[in-house]
Amino acid sequence: QVQLVESGGGLVQAGGSLRLSCAGSGRTFSDYVVGWFRQAPGKERELVAAGRWGGGSTYYADSVKGRFTISRDNGQNTVYLQINNVKPEDTAVYYCAADPSPLGLGPPDFGSWGQGTQVTVSS
Repeated sequence: QVQLVESGGGLVQAGGSLRLSCAGSGRTFSDYVVGWFRQAPGKERELVAAGRWGGGSTYYADSVKGRFTISRDNGQNTVYLQINNVKPEDTAVYYCAADPSPLGLGPPDFGSWGQGTQVTVSS
């Protein structure tokens, strides 16, 4: 399994931007599907973006399309989530997850998880 560490969270004003990073170690995950999930208090963990770079495909939840961008730096074994025009409803703990061949895009389909990074949006 690959070990994942997220960073880049923090407090940001509505309308601002931030970039989350997910650094992988243990093995390269260039052929993995990598997803960014978030979990707000009292809510279920939800997928907001995912990428399969072997095939060049990406997925975005409707709620974040046009504002979130998932990308990767193979040389750094790192996946990013750029968040623009943040909204108070984006407040959550953000997790990255990876799996070489997930059967789906739900949380149980990903075998490796980071510890999460808190994003708080002030209005």
